[in-house]
Amino acid sequence: MTKGHYHVGLDIGSSSIRVVIAEEMSQDEPLRVVGIGSAPSEGIRRGAVVNAEAVAKSCNAALERAEHMAGHPAESVVVSVSGTEITSQNALGVIAVGRADGEVTYDDMTRVLEEVQARLTMPLNREIVHVIPKDYRLDDQKNIKDPLGMRGVRLEMNALVVSDSTSHIKNITRSLEQAGTNAENFVVEPLAAAEAVLHEKQKELGTVLINIGGGTTSMAVFEDGDLLHLAVLPVGGAHVTNDIAIGLRTSIEVAETVKLQYGTAAPESVGKKEEIDLGAVDSREEGLVSRYHVAEIIEARMEEIFSFVNTELKNINREGLLPGGVVLTGGGALLPDGVELAKKMLRLPAQIGYPKPLGGILDEVDSPQFATAIGLLLLSQETGSEKKGFSSRKMLGSMPDGVQAFFGKMKHWSERFLP
Repeated sequence: MTKGHYHVGLDIGSSSIRVVIAEEMSQDEPLRVVGIGSAPSEGIRRGAVVNAEAVAKSCNAALERAEHMAGHPAESVVVSVSGTEITSQNALGVIAVGRADGEVTYDDMTRVLEEVQARLTMPLNREIVHVIPKDYRLDDQKNIKDPLGMRGVRLEMNALVVSDSTSHIKNITRSLEQAGTNAENFVVEPLAAAEAVLHEKQKELGTVLINIGGGTTSMAVFEDGDLLHLAVLPVGGAHVTNDIAIGLRTSIEVAETVKLQYGTAAPESVGKKEEIDLGAVDSREEGLVSRYHVAEIIEARMEEIFSFVNTELKNINREGLLPGGVVLTGGGALLPDGVELAKKMLRLPAQIGYPKPLGGILDEVDSPQFATAIGLLLLSQETGSEKKGFSSRKMLGSMPDGVQAFFGKMKHWSERFLP
């Protein structure tokens, strides 16, 4: 590893923009956090860009704070993408092994990846973000994780293909250029968060990561070490705030403060006579409101979020059947009693996911809110340390032509999500 090499993770959320800059140091301390920046997110609604200039200003504010702390410019960044436009589907690629002796080579594995993409009928308004190998089949031998060096005639790859709208990718890239930086890679939000908080045993057992953001909630299901399913749900923490604002007939700002200071997802933990003095929250407000009523509002919306998650699990026949349980990340993970509600609604063990420890400035980033940004750093380091050639575990294929025309540096992040 080369001392002085920097990695930048940029998490673009609907409520907040978070940037973490880390320096690659020694073998014993691969990454050292040297810069942190955050700013309110403007111009993003449910993960989608609705005002590119506003997004650029928000990103620039967060980047400047992180750069000032780090003393190093963020010339290129690894960026999270989210939003309800993100979809995933299973796909299959089949090729004949090239060598006469039947040994599977890097070239074969590159070709079978390309064949997966070629077989897909992708609409003109969508682009592939990830092609994630799940397993391989070599002749009659199934469920192979790494066929490199094995011998056979026919090689198949079973993959999960994640795509996003072309306009979303273009708009994010344009906003970053206006903010003075370049998108080196894009990673779907729950995959980055999973990289930061999940251990291999959890992925093997079967675990669902639920990232509760502001405008959306994203989820990734792992089993037998593979990414089994990915989804983005159109509801998040901002909806909880909106519900409180409507219920209390107050502003969004006051509702957010009430949620953070007095909120809980368990009304039974609150005395029915407990009251919140809105005047203490904001001098322009007046009156007392029932804290129990606030908890009921929060519980109802959080139940809806976990109900959506359970529907996704039911669709893949994993409802109540993930021994690794639930891991919550994002700002919504910090809501008191949210873990207990997740256990109740999903009938699974549940916990909050905290990022794996790094070196350097740790106090602020040791939070589920920074899981995605830290995961982006780890993936940046992981792929940066790999050879640019092919590895069955670290497949950095080129992006599809449609995206490549816009963003020369974008690459697939694929096999890093295999065990």
